[in-house]
Amino acid sequence: MSIADLPEEAFRKADTSPDALFYGTPRFVTHIDDRAIAALTRFYRRKIEPGARVLDLMSSWVSHLPDDVAYADVVGHGMNAEELAANPRFSRWFVQDLNRDPTLDLPDRCFDAALICVGIQYLEQPVAVLRELYRTLAPGGRVVVSFSNRCFPTKAVAIWQALGGDDHARLIALYLDEAGFEHVEPHVLQTADRKGDPLIAVVGIKS
Repeated sequence: MSIADLPEEAFRKADTSPDALFYGTPRFVTHIDDRAIAALTRFYRRKIEPGARVLDLMSSWVSHLPDDVAYADVVGHGMNAEELAANPRFSRWFVQDLNRDPTLDLPDRCFDAALICVGIQYLEQPVAVLRELYRTLAPGGRVVVSFSNRCFPTKAVAIWQALGGDDHARLIALYLDEAGFEHVEPHVLQTADRKGDPLIAVVGIKS
């Protein structure tokens, strides 16, 4: 199966209004609970080397990176300038609607890691965005796409709404495969029976 096999309506949303309107008001909240945040932070600690150059895509006022690890550069992207300006980890940041333009105005091979935390479900052109991430990563760089069971339902694409947890991981793996990533692997970071938000991260490597 490939993305081309999916019907056009797979990437439609219930709310077709411009994303800039939906995200225009800042939301200084976290979109996963404290246990899931702690699990993701531990995972970032294992997967992202100190001194790495990091792109945090579809981010906000928190990045969940470990506070005691220094990175060479952390660049943030999101849809709300107030949220991004409040994030202390960013050396710089930019606002861009990836559903209108998935092209990133960033140099080739300028990052060692790219993160998408609980945001992949909102992308209408996910493979195009991930191909851009692939381009901006140095050889050996990795992308970490994490998701839970929470979302803004009117802004999540139809195929995400139709699937469940394991199938979400398979869908992300398909996106990453088609974007050129290798060694794609899901990691269960937090399960619902641990009394926190479930959390899965799918990792891909640029050869």
